[in-house]
Amino acid sequence: MELTKALLPTSVTLLAALLLSQTSFFTHRIPSLFKPSNPLHDAAVISYAELTENAPATQQRLLSSMSEYGLFFINQVPSYNASQELATLRSFFALPLDTKMELAVRKYRPGQRNVYRGYGPLVSATATQYKEMFNIGPHETDYKPSSVDSDGSLEQFRAIGRERNVWPGSGDDAFDRHFRDVFSRGFATRRMLAQAVVRCIGEGLGHPELEERFTEHEFSTLGLRRYPARGGAAGRLTELEHEDSTVTILSTFQNPGLEALYGADYWDVPPSGEGFVVNIGTLIADITDGRVKAVRHRVRQIEKERFSIPFFFNPSFDADIGTSLTGRRTRAGERHRIFGEWMREYLPGVEPGLLGKTP
Repeated sequence: MELTKALLPTSVTLLAALLLSQTSFFTHRIPSLFKPSNPLHDAAVISYAELTENAPATQQRLLSSMSEYGLFFINQVPSYNASQELATLRSFFALPLDTKMELAVRKYRPGQRNVYRGYGPLVSATATQYKEMFNIGPHETDYKPSSVDSDGSLEQFRAIGRERNVWPGSGDDAFDRHFRDVFSRGFATRRMLAQAVVRCIGEGLGHPELEERFTEHEFSTLGLRRYPARGGAAGRLTELEHEDSTVTILSTFQNPGLEALYGADYWDVPPSGEGFVVNIGTLIADITDGRVKAVRHRVRQIEKERFSIPFFFNPSFDADIGTSLTGRRTRAGERHRIFGEWMREYLPGVEPGLLGKTP
C-alpha cells in the first residue's frame, strides 16, 4: 500500500506528460470520436470510362450507392470543362435585365411564344426558391406551335415539351455564339451521361429494356441557376426539401449548400468540382420497384452568390410509367398511363402560372 502511494504522484506525472506529448492524437481523433463523419463521402465515384464501359462490377457499385445513399458521382469526363461553363454562366446572368427579359418565358413576359424554355427572373417577394434561371431543351424547331394556346390538352403539353430553344441576342455576337456552343455541348454531354446511367441501372437490374422508355426524352432540360447572396440569410433554404422525379445530372462546381437526407439527418453533399452528382427521382424509383431510391434533398443559403446546373433527363412523352420493370402497377400508374399525362399534372404544380399570361 505504501509503495502504491509512493508511485501514484509519479504515475500521474508520467500520464500527464504522455497526454501532452500526444496533442496531435487528440487534435485528429476527438472529432471522429464525438462527431460522426459525413456518410455521403462514401457514395460511389465512377469515372466516365467505367460508366460507359458498363461492366457488371460498375453496375453493382452504382446500384449499391443509389440504394444506400440515393446518389453517386461521375468524374473524369473528357469533354467537360466546368470552369468554362461557370464563367459563361456568370457572364450570362451579368447581362442587363432588359436583355435577359427578351428571353423570358410567357409567365414573366405575356405574349412570348416560349412557355418553358428560356429565362426566369429573380422574384424577390418569394421567400424560398430564391433563384434566377434559364432553361435549355433538346429542340431547335417547334412541334405544332399553335397548340400551346389550346385549353390544356395533352397535345398542348406535347408541344411544350418539344418547344424550341431561345438563345441570347445580347448585341455581342461572339458571346452569343460562345454561350450557345458551350451549353449545347453541355446539354449533349449530360444527355450522354444520363443515357449511360439509365443503361447501367437497367442492365444491372436485369432489365435492359428500361432505356427504351427514354428514347425521345422531349421534356429533358438543362437548367442554369443563380442563387444570389442575401445578407443575414445564412442557413435559410433557397430550395425547399424535395425529391426529384426522374434522372438528375447536377453540376455544383465548388459550391456548398446542397444537402441530402441520409438516415434522420441532412448532410452536405460534396461539391461536384470537375464532375457531376447523380440522383434519381420518385418516378424512376417506382419503375425500378424501389431497387434504387429517390433521395430527399434541399439547398441551403450560403454567404456568397451560388451557381449550379441541374440536368433533368426525362422519359419519352409516350413512355409507359404505369408499370414497373416487373409489371407491377406503379403509384403514378394509378392516375396516369404515360409520362406526358403525368407531366400535364406535375408541371403546373412546380411552376405555378406557367400557362397563364401573367406571373
